[in-house]
Amino acid sequence: MSRAIGRVKTQLFQFQNPRQPLRLRVGGTLSQFTLAYETYGQMNADRSNVILLFHAMTGTQHAAGVNHAVPGLDGRWTDEVHLGWWDGFIGPGKALDTRRFCVLCVNYLGGCYGSTGPASTNPATGRPWGPTFPVLRISDIVDAQMRLVDHLGVRQLHAVIGASIGGYLCLLAATRYPERVRIVVPIGTGVETTTYQRIINFEQITAIEADPSFKGGDYYNGPRPHIGLALARRIAHKTFVSLDALSERARGEVVSQKPPYGWYEMNHPVESYMLHQGEKFVRRFDANTYLRILDAWQWFDLVGEGGASDFQDLFERCRNQEFLVFSMDSDLSFHPQEQAKLVHLLKRAHVPVMWITVHTDKGHDSFLLEPKLFTPHLVQALGQATPARPRRPTPFNPGPRSSRSARSDLRPRKSRPRASRPRP
Repeated sequence: MSRAIGRVKTQLFQFQNPRQPLRLRVGGTLSQFTLAYETYGQMNADRSNVILLFHAMTGTQHAAGVNHAVPGLDGRWTDEVHLGWWDGFIGPGKALDTRRFCVLCVNYLGGCYGSTGPASTNPATGRPWGPTFPVLRISDIVDAQMRLVDHLGVRQLHAVIGASIGGYLCLLAATRYPERVRIVVPIGTGVETTTYQRIINFEQITAIEADPSFKGGDYYNGPRPHIGLALARRIAHKTFVSLDALSERARGEVVSQKPPYGWYEMNHPVESYMLHQGEKFVRRFDANTYLRILDAWQWFDLVGEGGASDFQDLFERCRNQEFLVFSMDSDLSFHPQEQAKLVHLLKRAHVPVMWITVHTDKGHDSFLLEPKLFTPHLVQALGQATPARPRRPTPFNPGPRSSRSARSDLRPRKSRPRASRPRP
């Protein structure tokens, strides 16, 4: 339990503006929505010390400290999420030092932890949105969070940080709002949806939709599609952890002597471990939210959603920013070659970038489990630029481009593995 941050409470931002609604990329608008968020640390006088932290696919707004309850979530706020998912990184003297910075973390639009999503009540009908919830793209989630940033009076973010598909949001925030972001930290992410990811995601989508209880997404008055959602989680889970680490975690599992669903009897701890991962996940997540985020991932288009003609056009806007890119050498979800491509594109656009390769046996989950591997580099990157007087915010506009920076590129550095804690 964190003694540095202590108990925290989720806050709700209520957006309502029929004259200037949130315009969605696929079509339609949202004139009102709610975003659940938490903050850690205090904003300074000119509000230039704010770090916007994007969570991963099934994460929450609760990044640090202890939060025992968020009302109205139909039991989804389980013990598993009571401790902040980046608690080892946020607090006084930690990587995101709350003596200096104010950290903001927001549950995605379309989420299921207090933000408006498929499980929320549609004000027009009084019933859950379910399958009628609008189609979302990653840029819609970013734009919704920037409405909250506006509401908080923040003209320019000191940094944006995101891991996994949170890194997609991080890159879009930097490119859609280049004058409003100073430092960019994408962790274990990429610039596109790979063929491997597309296959894994498609398997998860079909697992959920094949569950008889799914009923096209209209299941809130009856049994939930827990079998399909649990299977989807198992499909994804094997990409989060290296196979060696997965075998080590499974070693202490008790193998059930009964078939989980039919005639097959499990006979190895790794089977019991994977069964357990799916069963505990369905208690804290909504299947429709899972599908909405997977759909946004499948259709992710960094160049198109950034309003650019190509990657060169996209990243030339970022020449006045500083990038710190992290790879994990055992990452099975976002392989290091994906970060290599990102770094190559940044260098080609003459964007200042530092590339760190973390050597770990924890796989993709290293960004959650091993703060000692990341902290020195985060402290350096976040501290090398003192908060400057922010410029007046400007609406998203793909041009004109930012002026050139004379900063030189830095070569990748390496870290050594350290101890771990369980995935939230």
